[in-house]
Amino acid sequence: MIQVSETAKKKVISLMTEEGFDAATDYVRVGVKSGGCSGLSYELNFDKKKEETDKVFEDNDVRIIVDKKSFLYLVGTVLEYSGGLNGKGFVFNNPNAQRTCGCGESFSM
Repeated sequence: MIQVSETAKKKVISLMTEEGFDAATDYVRVGVKSGGCSGLSYELNFDKKKEETDKVFEDNDVRIIVDKKSFLYLVGTVLEYSGGLNGKGFVFNNPNAQRTCGCGESFSM
């Protein structure tokens, strides 16, 4: 399961609305791809449809879909949003990551 903090929920709903998505019916697609300075990097997009093999979660009124491969890397992750002085953006607090880069956008297992 992937959890969504209250601050991330507010930002997700705001961004979805700005981009023409409906948080009540559309999805946040979270994934992992090869790349980044630590070997793997996170992806976050909005999507109107789910694929047959996607895992579907709902937490804090946010509907999340994850492809089967990425799910193995993301179990237990908490999606947060940071708007502090060090930059704004979504933060993945992933208990499975053994090492992360300084910017927090990539990790290794």
